[in-house]
Amino acid sequence: ANRDAHERTTGPEIIAQCGGALDAFVAAAGTGGTLAGVGRALKAHDPRIRVVLADPYGSALFSYVKTGELATDGDSNAEGIGIKRITANFAGAPVDDALRVDDGAMVAMAHWLLREEGLFVGGSAALNVVAASRYARTLPEGSRIVTVLCDGGDRYRSRIYDADWLRENDVTPTARGLDFL
Repeated sequence: ANRDAHERTTGPEIIAQCGGALDAFVAAAGTGGTLAGVGRALKAHDPRIRVVLADPYGSALFSYVKTGELATDGDSNAEGIGIKRITANFAGAPVDDALRVDDGAMVAMAHWLLREEGLFVGGSAALNVVAASRYARTLPEGSRIVTVLCDGGDRYRSRIYDADWLRENDVTPTARGLDFL
């Protein structure tokens, strides 16, 4: 139902908002519903659109997309994304590529978005922006890339926005710009 809802609603909305011109969609997966549903809608619109998984360390989906095998590497404090199995939503998702994002970059982006853009996002949204930014570097200038800001920062106040938690997890952002990309 989740995947189908995104195929019927979110995917067509993205196509409409982009005037039909889009080169890539980049998103993390929890259940995989957003990535798979939007990916299916985008591929039906234009099979050349690249669908890219943004994945934290510790998840097996990156390996699955790259090699067809479920294997994990590392660990992450990302919440709600990055899983070690193929869900019904994710099965058959039209994913073309995958990028890994470490916790340091995820946290740095969350803080950068708050400071520079006034966007109080959660870890999943920040991870999506990191991956979309990194993927943009592989595409020709002028390419159009879309991601989703899928969670707000409110529920992360005691984690990625808490100085003590940042120190304890060795992810205190130090970059003022986007050097972490």
